[in-house]
Amino acid sequence: MPSRSILVGVDGSESALHAVRWAAEEARRRGGALRLFHACFVPPSAPHVPVSLPRTYGEALLDEGRQWLAQATATAEETAPGIETSTDLRIGTAAELLVTESATAGLVVLGSRGLGGFSGLLIGSVSVALAHYGHCPVVVVRGETPETGAVVVGVDNSANSDAALDFAFGTAAGRGVPLIAVHTWTDLSTERGWPVLPLQVDHTLIEKEEANGLTEHLTGWREKYPAVELTERCVRDRPVRGLLKAAEGAQLLVVGSHGRGGFAGMCLGSTSQALLHHGTCPVAVIRPGTSR
Repeated sequence: MPSRSILVGVDGSESALHAVRWAAEEARRRGGALRLFHACFVPPSAPHVPVSLPRTYGEALLDEGRQWLAQATATAEETAPGIETSTDLRIGTAAELLVTESATAGLVVLGSRGLGGFSGLLIGSVSVALAHYGHCPVVVVRGETPETGAVVVGVDNSANSDAALDFAFGTAAGRGVPLIAVHTWTDLSTERGWPVLPLQVDHTLIEKEEANGLTEHLTGWREKYPAVELTERCVRDRPVRGLLKAAEGAQLLVVGSHGRGGFAGMCLGSTSQALLHHGTCPVAVIRPGTSR
């Protein structure tokens, strides 16, 4: 496991505290440190008030950030007593600062709903920036997270899945839980390889070829992680629907940021947004070269 710390976005919301709890448990498993981070955006010109205030608007925002970080620290220590925890309060925009700080982190963890700079996280600039430009894996936590269940990973049978597979296998091995590798396919995703009319398509044959491709792609990973209980699922379905169904009861869903077929442009497209909005477990988005 990496020694680099886990970076958690903190903004005072209950969603952020869920992320802190998840990250604290992960830091305990990894034997690493937890870094609680709050980005405080101070407007260049403070709002006009007709009376004299004991502190400036910027100072008030910073004080609020310190309170949120203190609350997050208490939550982390309660969740995983004894883990190394530090706080970082910065002035600036959340997206820009988190992308920069992700270069020295092993993992960035965010809540699915937030306040202030994290408002509208799932469809806003923060999540898009981190998914597209982050230098390490990003996990978005939705509400209370299950303590049991498998890890689920989306596989598109290309090298683009390798970073997600590396993260998923490593996570499953570290947690001692099963891994479910899911490959989805549809008539549209097989159009290039099967250039015939839909009524002429032998779906049984296509499914066999897709399943064989999944098994072949996972061979090296089975050898690298022999202790991980692996289940392969080749599903004729859209990626979002197939992955959401497979992730029911799971403790983590892992997807790559780019791929072919249904996973193409996953970070910025409808697939990733749907998974982040509707997933019932934390979702990890892994860019190539940033797996662990």
